[in-house]
Amino acid sequence: MKEFKYVITDPVGVHARPAGVIVNVAKTFACKVMVEKAGKAPADAKRIFGLMGLGIKSGEEVTVRCDGADEDAAILKLEETFKENL
Repeated sequence: MKEFKYVITDPVGVHARPAGVIVNVAKTFACKVMVEKAGKAPADAKRIFGLMGLGIKSGEEVTVRCDGADEDAAILKLEETFKENL
């Protein structure tokens, strides 16, 4: 399992557009991709409603975990996607 932590810098937080981008990237990998915010159950990053349901706001830290066959490639691409979109 690979993971990284990221502090959301987008002033609006995780809203529909960047959430959609993250979901589309996560779906390209076979591994399990989860996003977790302190105090909430982890959400499947391949499902937009799960990701949006976390209610992640600007300045909050999330943990992204990838577990599976292509976790190395997935974690690198997702970290890049978070930095570019959030």
